[in-house]
Amino acid sequence: MAVADRRATSAFWLYASHLLGLFGLAVSNGLLALALLAAPWTLRQRFAGWRRGTPLLAAAALYLLFLLAAIAASSDPLASLASLSEFFALAALPLAVLSVRGERQTRRLVDLMILAASAFAVHGLVQYFFGYGGIDLRIRGPFSHYMTFSGVLLVVDLLLVAQLVRPTARPAESHPFWRLLARPLFRWSALALINVALLGSLTRSAWVAVAVAFTGLALARAPRLLAAYLPVAALLLLLAPVPWVARALSIVDLDDTSNYDRLCMAAAGAQMIAEQPLLGIGPDQVKIRYPLYRHPTAPRFRVPHLHDTFLQVAAERGLLSLVALLALLAVPMLAAWRGLRRAERAGSGPADLHLGVMAAVLGFAVAGLFEHNWGDVEVQRMLLAVMAMPFCLREDGSDEPA
Repeated sequence: MAVADRRATSAFWLYASHLLGLFGLAVSNGLLALALLAAPWTLRQRFAGWRRGTPLLAAAALYLLFLLAAIAASSDPLASLASLSEFFALAALPLAVLSVRGERQTRRLVDLMILAASAFAVHGLVQYFFGYGGIDLRIRGPFSHYMTFSGVLLVVDLLLVAQLVRPTARPAESHPFWRLLARPLFRWSALALINVALLGSLTRSAWVAVAVAFTGLALARAPRLLAAYLPVAALLLLLAPVPWVARALSIVDLDDTSNYDRLCMAAAGAQMIAEQPLLGIGPDQVKIRYPLYRHPTAPRFRVPHLHDTFLQVAAERGLLSLVALLALLAVPMLAAWRGLRRAERAGSGPADLHLGVMAAVLGFAVAGLFEHNWGDVEVQRMLLAVMAMPFCLREDGSDEPA
């Protein structure tokens, strides 16, 4: 193997490894740091390729610029300095654009993400045998919180669903490992494991996000699937465990304590934004200053965040940062839409990958209305990999070895 090929292979696996290592955040951090440190060697002949990701990287730079401004304007700048860790987190975007090249490598990255999510799902389902599963002790896989578990599974689930809804011919694989991951049996098994684990997590935000994203996929690709909604919903109500049904019905119950608590947090967040609309009250200041804005009838005196990604960013960092975040999410959506249109006009190409990007980002955004998933590092890492995918795909269809 030539030196250039070895570098390309190393770049791909070093980048992919930090996603495979998400079962332990310290492991993932270490692997991401290693990939960044090795970049001068592994990406030696690729740095000119950053131009492919210019729109995405420009949006990320704008987001980080407003983060710096929010820290400077913070009510406690020293405490807000901890948010500088987002520079390290978002370094995964240019790393992905440079490390993953072409359709073959992008598909392999998705396959590895599906494999990792399946393993996480199995871990979560095994926890049922150790007393987990109830509302007070939910399955969470290898993660410290059930929201992290469901958030990671959600992103990968929608990538996988898009591939199954829009089957697309993929480049032939010579290695048995990649051929195994490309088989329908593996993909349908992964789909079952991931979705059962998502249901078992009792995470309503993920359920709503899957429903909205799947509806979007059905409208775009197979409207006749919408006719199956009512019978499938009836079947789930009949066969699902009682706690799952009760949890689903609680989504629209305003007397539910957690629902009311979110309304109180929204009111507090609105007051924070009104006080400091452009640059916010300061990164990492919401959890500290929440009691000052708390509604008198709110169930909790303190909260770690406002349980809404967009409200949280606007309150902490201001409306400028919120606009930058929305732009950062919109750029890959638009690039994926254009890629999908090109593939459909040409009658070939990775249409399923582009559709998966759109579904995953949409699902993440919907879930973000009910949970601060952007602030969940493991979920953010999976999302950043998805966001980079439209810019990793080459229009000429060529790719590098992995």
